[in-house]
Amino acid sequence: MSSVRENARRLAARIDASTPAHRDRAVDGLRAVALLAVPLGHWMLGGFRLDADGLHNASPLTVFGGLAPASWVLQMLGIFFLVGGYASVLSYRRRPSTTAAWLGGRLARLGRPVLGVTAVWAVLLTVLSWLDMPGDTLRTASTLVIQPLWFVGVYTVVTALTPVCVTLARRLGGWAALPLLGSVAVVDFLRYGPYADAVPSWLSVLNILPGWLFAYQLGVSWGEGRLGQRGARLLLIGGGALFAVLLLVFHYPASMVGVPGEARTNSHPPSLLVVALAAAQSGAAILLRDRLGRLLRRPLLWAPVVVVNLSAMTILCWHQSAMLAAAVPASLAGAGGATVAGLTAAPETVGWLLARVAWLPVFAGLLVLIARYARRFEAPWRTGTRAARARRALAGLLAAGFAVFALGLA
Repeated sequence: MSSVRENARRLAARIDASTPAHRDRAVDGLRAVALLAVPLGHWMLGGFRLDADGLHNASPLTVFGGLAPASWVLQMLGIFFLVGGYASVLSYRRRPSTTAAWLGGRLARLGRPVLGVTAVWAVLLTVLSWLDMPGDTLRTASTLVIQPLWFVGVYTVVTALTPVCVTLARRLGGWAALPLLGSVAVVDFLRYGPYADAVPSWLSVLNILPGWLFAYQLGVSWGEGRLGQRGARLLLIGGGALFAVLLLVFHYPASMVGVPGEARTNSHPPSLLVVALAAAQSGAAILLRDRLGRLLRRPLLWAPVVVVNLSAMTILCWHQSAMLAAAVPASLAGAGGATVAGLTAAPETVGWLLARVAWLPVFAGLLVLIARYARRFEAPWRTGTRAARARRALAGLLAAGFAVFALGLA
């Protein structure tokens, strides 16, 4: 055991020594925390229900409404967009050539892992169908796989808007994000206010871009040096106050994630409550930056942050696959009605919660195993050869086929 600890210290020391002095460890640390909150939130707040037709999505929040505050902590996409905006500013300043080339490189890094996971799942769904896997199980699996990918799509759009965000940040500072908050507030008023019955349901889609661009714009302003401690305190206090008012006075749903059977949701598309939480989280993150940076000077704390950041897209794209790698085989064992606690049993008891906690290390281990092979999808594509072009074309066709199935178009 002592030799394992010593090897870990040596590895951490090497990672620490190879880190450039100009690296902003606090921002990387915030990104790592936000990244890990995504699989933890999906693994703890999402479950399955197994019946004769196969696996179906279920949530413990349907029964345990008191768990909703946990979603306030686990919903950290506001932090992710904040540090994404900050990092984009730094990268944008260092762009070696044109803005178009810079955007192309950023978008390719986002697209490759998505193409990889969807192409692989297109093959898996075909194989599982040949093995007579229930159709409901295949639908559930495809829904869970595609669920995190909406984030990549939105992040791609806001990344493309980086030059505009930089211009606004230089002119307006942190206030550049205020019109985005106002836009979400107007749409929420229309869909939940006195005129809700006359408002078409598609209007809520208008919240998708401003709802998530809000925190990204704050990050750009932060990276431009136009959002400091005073603005951070205003975000923390103002965001927290707005959050409380929306919950207690306007009776927004308490959960930050969708709950099956509930008529309203805060997450898809983001409501004003999500924006309020993002404001408070962003303020807290900026205020804690220096303290977190000093903490991450310790090699043993810094090394895991580096590993997580290097595997960012793999974690986002494949964490649901890790849970499915345990749940789908277990569903076959339940063909006679037997279920596995915390896995294929309905999330309706305290026992399920305890069992799900016990499953977390298994999901994490499966994700590490998957990442060992899936990280190759993050590597740059080889160009110029006919075989490379053929592989990309095949992956594109498989990904398109998966999308058609997952989105219910076939």
